[in-house]
Amino acid sequence: MKALQYTAYGVRPVVTEIPRPEPGPGEVLVAIAGAALNPLDVKIGHGRVKDFFPVTFPSVAGTDLAGTVVRLGPGVAGRRVGDAVLARTDPTEGGAVAEYAAVPVTHLTAAPPAVPLGLAAGLATAAATAWQAVYEVAGLRSGQRVLIHGGAGGVGGFALQLARKAGAHVLTTTSPAGASLAVKLGAHEVIDYTATDFRERASGVDVVIDPIGGDVETASLDVLVPGGLLLALNVPPDADRAAARGLRAAFVHHETDAARLAKVAAAGLEIVVDRVVPLADATAAYEHVAAGHAKGKVVVQPLKA
Repeated sequence: MKALQYTAYGVRPVVTEIPRPEPGPGEVLVAIAGAALNPLDVKIGHGRVKDFFPVTFPSVAGTDLAGTVVRLGPGVAGRRVGDAVLARTDPTEGGAVAEYAAVPVTHLTAAPPAVPLGLAAGLATAAATAWQAVYEVAGLRSGQRVLIHGGAGGVGGFALQLARKAGAHVLTTTSPAGASLAVKLGAHEVIDYTATDFRERASGVDVVIDPIGGDVETASLDVLVPGGLLLALNVPPDADRAAARGLRAAFVHHETDAARLAKVAAAGLEIVVDRVVPLADATAAYEHVAAGHAKGKVVVQPLKA
């Protein structure tokens, strides 16, 4: 089969022919209809997170996939050949950007029927991370004010939708190009970060969701109410600095969870797609994500999907 494969840290992945995997105990073989690339895939490929997600080379890129079960491994119960599934593999294993993947049944759920199977993979990491931040860590509730940075981005766009569903008043930062999309996804107020210091427009905020870090994290403390919560999605925040100001800070470390993924699949979320490319063009798609310009999900659809 064809797959997008890393051969070493810092070397761009290329599409190559490799043996098709066989499902082991507790696994199913999935014919992949679509795989979504994430910034995490770039960090893994560059070796930036090797202390957390070490990779054994050669390794197939990607964690997010949707497709059809074509074979059951030994001991598998609750799944049948022909099932349409949504899955997130272990980041140390990868395997998503390929024609087939062997996936543990504990890492997958039924694909949402209302979403084209070739696009459903866009939910696996970004939407599930947003769900974890909004509902599980922040416990966002009706009447609260939340500031979501990067509302036109992958995680940010899903966080906007979930925060609006929670009944919160939603503020977001974005460029002018992403403003209309942010409103469509649920923002009550959009702040153009290219023209305005967001601290001039945002105040009395109960929760900040920050997928950026750095100076944005530091400035975000200025808009929080006493006891307010900063959730960092990119790198662990400075919890001591927040505590010194009577604030809270936490790092949302997303882990694959089939139960959470099932809730995400059933939530009726809109997947914003930046582009869809064939597997033959997966290297260019990876480089597009690495450049940081994707507005929404970049989805690779294998040739045999």
